[in-house]
Amino acid sequence: MNFSGIRRETLLGRVLRFPFRWIPRDAQVRILQGPLRGKKWIAGSSNHGCWLGSYEYDKQKAFSAAVRPGSVIFDLGANVGFYTLLASVLTGRDGRVFSFEPLPENLALLRRHLALNAVENCVVYEAAVGASSGTALFAPGESSTTGHLASGHPDASGKGIAVRVVMLDELTGSGELPPPDLIKCDVEGGELQALQGAALTLAAAAPTLFLATHGAEVHQRCCGFLRGLGYILTPLDHAVIEGASELIAIHPKRKV
Repeated sequence: MNFSGIRRETLLGRVLRFPFRWIPRDAQVRILQGPLRGKKWIAGSSNHGCWLGSYEYDKQKAFSAAVRPGSVIFDLGANVGFYTLLASVLTGRDGRVFSFEPLPENLALLRRHLALNAVENCVVYEAAVGASSGTALFAPGESSTTGHLASGHPDASGKGIAVRVVMLDELTGSGELPPPDLIKCDVEGGELQALQGAALTLAAAAPTLFLATHGAEVHQRCCGFLRGLGYILTPLDHAVIEGASELIAIHPKRKV
């Protein structure tokens, strides 16, 4: 059941969410439904929809249908690890998951979720993903899910932290990472830079992409970039691709 689809503004939504305030943020709970049913989760680590099993319900279903056992998955902007954990389960013992997350508080929760569930097929990179490797300013957002790479330097602005940035083409080109079968990318506005830094990987491996874009201009440029590589785009959250902020990109040479 899509609990998350019941809007909090409605009476039913308020009634259903009322008990959540009594759950300690650090409480360990079991995920109630979906492919992750029974897995352990920290209740206050993110949206309550995560442990209810209804977080990003439609995207989660599409993601689950796209991942095959034994696949190599890149999770760009892993946050506290919902899709990392989901990818780990779906790929199975022969699969490999590589998660990229720069924010220390998210990394701590990501690693905790992996440890709680004895995940062995995942490697965590303490880094953001961009068009080139180096160091950048990571600016905090209103919550731990909305931080993003920004221009400037931490010591000049007084805000944000310095984080490592990696370029996927360098990691796959050197053999440090295997070519991916699927990439999930949700990096709060840095999507185009992440894609640009993976251009050779995308062209060679043609991984399926689950892409969240933030802002009309970023969305338009990402769509143009992927179409230039031959990808076919399908909206996840809107009737037409131009109005979407979540999309699936599939290359014709990848059999699905």
